[in-house]
Amino acid sequence: MRRINEIFESLQGEGFNTGTPAVFVRFAGCNLACPFCDTDHRPTAEMTDEQIAAAVAQFAPQLVVLTGGEPGLQVSERLVDLLHAGGRKVAIETNGTCPLPANIDWVTVSPKEGSTPVLKAANEVKVVFQVGTDVEKWHTAIKADHYFLQPCSCKNTSETVA
Repeated sequence: MRRINEIFESLQGEGFNTGTPAVFVRFAGCNLACPFCDTDHRPTAEMTDEQIAAAVAQFAPQLVVLTGGEPGLQVSERLVDLLHAGGRKVAIETNGTCPLPANIDWVTVSPKEGSTPVLKAANEVKVVFQVGTDVEKWHTAIKADHYFLQPCSCKNTSETVA
């Protein structure tokens, strides 16, 4: 069983695939505690891989984005296979601290300060930028085809950005 926060359709709003229609599968739970996290981890549903694939099948977009929380804690090769069987391309947005199944089509690593990513390569790296973020560290630590800065809204933290 996987802990799912929500499954919904929207446009990808960040990174390389910005503007692409997608089905988002937001997993609940994370191994980090980022003060700016936009996931409410409380409302969760326990779902099997088959239930997740069936829920995704109700939406038209061909891109499925596994996000969280930290989807790397729960995603399986079987889930990705089921999504592929439904004709979907599977992307993941991860903090990079968990090994991932090899059958994921697009990997976005969003490394966080104070963490040590185990992923050393990805399709894209998206750094959540706050004052003092060492952007160059992530450019050398994780090999990627694309690098992006994601401004931090800091909505869930008392820190203000000048």
